[in-house]
Amino acid sequence: MASTICPCGSGLPLGKCCGPVLDDPRAASSAEALMRSRYTAHVLGRWNHLYVTWHPRTRPELIDDDGLRWTGLEVVRTQDGQPGDSTGVVEYRAFFRDGAQQDCLHEVARFARRAGRWCYVDGDLVAD
Repeated sequence: MASTICPCGSGLPLGKCCGPVLDDPRAASSAEALMRSRYTAHVLGRWNHLYVTWHPRTRPELIDDDGLRWTGLEVVRTQDGQPGDSTGVVEYRAFFRDGAQQDCLHEVARFARRAGRWCYVDGDLVAD
């Protein structure tokens, strides 16, 4: 895992980027780190990571393969979401292929700390 480049676009090896967060969500030091790990979970099919990092108040009952091929991530901006914060916002664009069609999910995502770790709460889609 350490020699594979992380799919989140950081340029770091997976083992030094999202890999530790995929193994233990408490390793996410910021809302952005958790968001990047969630993108990486989509790429790698780690659906349980998406479930356990979604706030229980807003998460769906089941998360499974979306059938999409995730091809890139761009972090647009962050607001708060650092170690001393209780909430954070990450705006991002996640690029994907659905069959032959390339598309983009543009979201302003909200995160909160729960039991000392970051959780995805919800988000607003942005029309491009």
